[in-house]
Amino acid sequence: MKNLYSTLFILFIGLAAFGQSAEIKKAEKLFAQRAYIDAAEAYEKVVDKDQEVLQNLGDAYFYTNQMESAAEVYRTLFLRHDDITEPEYKFRFAHSLRAIGEQEEADENMSDYTGDDINYEDFARELDTVAPHVYTTEQIMNNSASADFGIAFYGDRITFASTRNQERPVYPWNKQPTLDLYSAEMSEDGELSDIVLFSDEINTDEHESSATFSEDGQVMYFDRNSEKRVKNEEGIRVGHIKIFRAEMLDGEWSNIEALPFTSDEYSTEHPSLSADGSKLYFASDMPGSEGSFDIYVVDVNEDGTYGEPQNLGTVVNTPHREQFPYISEEGVLYFASDGHQGFGNLDVFRAEGDFSEVQNLGNTVNSGHDDFAFIIDEENQKGYLASNRRGSDNLYVFTREDYVPPVVDYDDRETNLETGRQQLRDVGNIYFDFDKATIKDESKPTLDKVVTIMNKYPELQIEIGSHADARGSDQYNMGLSERRAASTLEYLVENGIDRSRLTSKGYGESMPLNDCTEPTGCTAEQYAKNRRSEFTIMNDENNTDSEEMED
Repeated sequence: MKNLYSTLFILFIGLAAFGQSAEIKKAEKLFAQRAYIDAAEAYEKVVDKDQEVLQNLGDAYFYTNQMESAAEVYRTLFLRHDDITEPEYKFRFAHSLRAIGEQEEADENMSDYTGDDINYEDFARELDTVAPHVYTTEQIMNNSASADFGIAFYGDRITFASTRNQERPVYPWNKQPTLDLYSAEMSEDGELSDIVLFSDEINTDEHESSATFSEDGQVMYFDRNSEKRVKNEEGIRVGHIKIFRAEMLDGEWSNIEALPFTSDEYSTEHPSLSADGSKLYFASDMPGSEGSFDIYVVDVNEDGTYGEPQNLGTVVNTPHREQFPYISEEGVLYFASDGHQGFGNLDVFRAEGDFSEVQNLGNTVNSGHDDFAFIIDEENQKGYLASNRRGSDNLYVFTREDYVPPVVDYDDRETNLETGRQQLRDVGNIYFDFDKATIKDESKPTLDKVVTIMNKYPELQIEIGSHADARGSDQYNMGLSERRAASTLEYLVENGIDRSRLTSKGYGESMPLNDCTEPTGCTAEQYAKNRRSEFTIMNDENNTDSEEMED
């Protein structure tokens, strides 16, 4: 009998090991195919997670912008395998920590990675005194069902890339449809209307994105994934990105061809044409690049031929990612990078003249998440960018003003990672019970902090923006949020703050901090996160417009 138990025990252990091995193989295949959402689910089922499982699981979360989960997994990875883990994982760990606001731990890991003393607070404080402009950003659409980015000027319209076409094949990376190009009208208030798909000559079942146009609108460059798949290092066939050119003939896009310097062996992407049409800027991981992607420029000759692509060099490019270049009418180059020191993940930078100096645009544009695809109409000081600071890629409109020293010292203000707006440091939001506008006792310490800071800065002006969850009608929720804003304001007035320094505004259910946009389908805790009052610094040098727009 003893031998029987021993045999059964060994058999059980063997079956468990076989099951775990099968689960790992399934996860590894999904990971190699870049099906990161499914890969993460498979890796999570592995009970005994070794170093490789933790590395891939952390990356799967990182590449799908699930930064809290990524940071947790990377932290476990380094606790168990610090001495034998490649430095690149520490780089991603630091960026995931930036995204969730864990700045001190992010500094430690980024310092270990670079060998330099990285200090987020010192960087942000110094940048705050030299950044030439401040930006007021507003989300164009609350479109959690799809990803929108790659916006570009197109005459009196705009173009952008989106996953909203449900007829397209699903892309395994994020389990959303492949990207198509759209055009739309943009109102003065940033509202999109008349959203129209480009023709089937442009849009295919592959990804299309990042369009740029000649001044007369007759020539278009854009991205498209190659139909030809080539094997990567893991032996999985992938399609690289190519830049295509199209001409407008008789009202239709025609003569669509890949540019001669594209390849099936590497990617060329994110074209931006100079105002005179003589130079095309783009990103590529072609041989000779400094990092995973670099910014390049190529001459566009009058006879329709092209020069040799030129790498912009090590001032602009780093050993990491430089993507989404945009060359403005004034010849200023804007681009996204996660290799230059920034606020986390992709930040927007600028370089002008001979591109011998690169400057971060600051925390009125950049967040702890990916901020990219920046374009600007410099004459009107308005433009657009994309960001996934609220979970998925969304479009933002901004206005730009010259920098003026802030009315509130750096140490007493910060950027809200979820909204991108300037707020009081260490204050946060206050929250309300369901269907109530009464100030709760637990909110009073937060409100008292607001009073203390406003007494410290007599010129400080605050907007109280209040919100409701998605349960109830739009009209009712708007009124409820207005009552919440009013009760918050009255508490501050009763505690000595002059009413003229305060404004209150109700936003109804239009600005959720999560995907709870329907009256059912979320937990009580998830709905509770949206029943809040926020405190935004409204002095001209910090915020010039109190409204955020949501569809």
